[in-house]
Amino acid sequence: MAAEVATSSSTSGLTERRGIPAAVFVDDVQAYLTDSGLEVNSALAFFQERLQQYRVVEMKLLAQQRDLQAKIPDIEKCLDIVATLQAKKAASEALIADFEVSEGIYSRARIEDTDSVCLWLGANVMLEYSFDEATSLLQKNLENAKASLEVLVADLQFLRDQVTITQVMTARIYNWDVHQRRLRQVSTPKES
Repeated sequence: MAAEVATSSSTSGLTERRGIPAAVFVDDVQAYLTDSGLEVNSALAFFQERLQQYRVVEMKLLAQQRDLQAKIPDIEKCLDIVATLQAKKAASEALIADFEVSEGIYSRARIEDTDSVCLWLGANVMLEYSFDEATSLLQKNLENAKASLEVLVADLQFLRDQVTITQVMTARIYNWDVHQRRLRQVSTPKES
C-alpha cells in the first residue's frame, strides 16, 4: 500500500524511467501521512527501503557503464585494425603483427594479401567477414555502445535525482516528527 500511495503522490508526473520508480516529494507531510494511512516509522522505513533499492540499481548501472566504457575503445581499436589491413592490402604491403598465443606468450605473424578478418562475437563464437562487412558491423556496434552509454548516463542522473529526493523526504518526515513531539511536550503540562 505504501508503494502505491508513494508513487501516486509524486508531483513530477513521471512515475518511472526504464523500470526505476520515481521518488515522491510531498509538500505537506501531515497530509501525506494521513492520506497514506502510514505512521511516521512506517513512512521512514518505506523511504529507507526505497533508498536501498536505488543503491542496488545504481551499482548495476555503474557496472554496465564501466563495461561499456571499456568496450568502446576495444571496438574503435578493431575498426583501426581493419582500416590498417585494408590500407596494407591496397598498398600491396605485408603487415607484421605480434599476437598473444597464451597469457604472456606472443608470436609474430606476417599477414599478406588477405580479403577478410575474423571477429569474436562472444560466447566463443568467431566469424569471418570481408573488410567492408567487418567495418559495417563494428561501426554499428560502436554506435549502439555509444547510444547505450548515453542512456545509462541519463538513467544514472535520473537515479541520483531520485536518491536526493528520497533523502530529502526522509529528513522532512523525521524533522516533522521531531517538531510534532516538541509541540506535544510544550502543550502537555508538566507534573511536579
